[in-house]
Amino acid sequence: MKLSLYEQETIILYNQAETTAEVYTHDPKLLGKLRRLAEKYPDQIVKKDRQTFTVPKRCVSVREPYSAERRKAASERAKAAGYKPPVPKAGGK
Repeated sequence: MKLSLYEQETIILYNQAETTAEVYTHDPKLLGKLRRLAEKYPDQIVKKDRQTFTVPKRCVSVREPYSAERRKAASERAKAAGYKPPVPKAGGK
């Protein structure tokens, strides 16, 4: 069954009693990242099923948005250091 974009949600669940959070997602980029992390850190990040992972709560964060000035300064530092943006893979989105 194909889900609409609206139905392809990400849910992060945790409580104060436990040190881990459960992440359920349909986001392809987040799934890829979680799979890579689960392979690299199998003792900390556990794949429960196709779209659900258990992660340490410290891996879940909400950050303050970057200001325009901060983004510009970071961009200038990256350019000065010779960093280039990633090139999309052929055939990818």
